[in-house]
Amino acid sequence: MRLEFQRVQYIPKNLEPGILYVSTEFNSAAHLCACGCGTPVKTPLGPTAWRFRESKAGATLTPSIGNWQLPCKSHYWIRAGQVDWYELWNEEEIAEGRQREDGARYAYFERRQRTRNGRISRVIGWFQRVFNKIDQRRRK
Repeated sequence: MRLEFQRVQYIPKNLEPGILYVSTEFNSAAHLCACGCGTPVKTPLGPTAWRFRESKAGATLTPSIGNWQLPCKSHYWIRAGQVDWYELWNEEEIAEGRQREDGARYAYFERRQRTRNGRISRVIGWFQRVFNKIDQRRRK
């Protein structure tokens, strides 16, 4: 099965079969489940979610789409517009996958917080040095 890529500002209310809608403005993608059940599949885009890449061959979403909450439980990749089916996961594999995703999200936000705290600390340190110099000059 092939999914044609359509860039949109807003994800339409009624999705058409065979189309992968992507709104980079709102960091989201959506399509109807590739198994044919007709269920809308919405995927957030971002560093802790799915990544989107566009090429002449078509759109790619990574990682795979695992519809574990749907009755069909379909599992597939969208690579260069082509749906590549993947084996279904059992409950243990689903739980492990969710745990890995949670761990990756936690690690991402921890790194961001450390970077942010580092920048804030440098700015605060700079202000402290400036005010200390001003204070020392005033005392002389």
